[in-house]
Amino acid sequence: MSELKKIREKQNLTQEELAEKSGLSVRTIQRIEAGTEPKGYTLKTLASSLDVSEKDLLTPIILTEVVVENPIVEETVLPIENETIENLTLIKIINLSSLPLCWFPIANFLPPLLIMLISKQKSPLVKQIISLQIILAVIAPIIFMLVVILKLGKASVMVTMIALTLVNIFIILRNAYQLDKKRSLYYNLDFNLL
Repeated sequence: MSELKKIREKQNLTQEELAEKSGLSVRTIQRIEAGTEPKGYTLKTLASSLDVSEKDLLTPIILTEVVVENPIVEETVLPIENETIENLTLIKIINLSSLPLCWFPIANFLPPLLIMLISKQKSPLVKQIISLQIILAVIAPIIFMLVVILKLGKASVMVTMIALTLVNIFIILRNAYQLDKKRSLYYNLDFNLL
């Protein structure tokens, strides 16, 4: 029996009453109760209409224990829960895509942002990479303008520009190395801006 049907019956609602209450069609409710997993707008609407959380409407993943018997060794094998396997190669490409524009801090977050939107890869690592580049895009011009305003000379303006670019390159490459070795970021924020 589907989770939706259990909850609907517990609240003494017919399919028609739920359809009217949620604004969804009776056919949609019938399909979900027959085994189709609700997604997106439908899931949110049903959860809101029934006053339950979205995860309550989803079919729970039940882990079963499988015992493999062998005359020599007896093993218990537990299946691994289906985890979302992130496309690490794409995450590395998103991280390294900031390199071509790292000399132009105001635009250094645009390539990774475009790749994220096109590839629909919105993992926490990708959001951290882009958030870090956005922070750098805000901080770098401020530092640069302070050097210009303080009138420290042409040489210090050039050195500041080069130093900011090198710092950005170092952060990108250090994160790429960490992604390769430990599947995490070396430099990350405690928040993300996306």
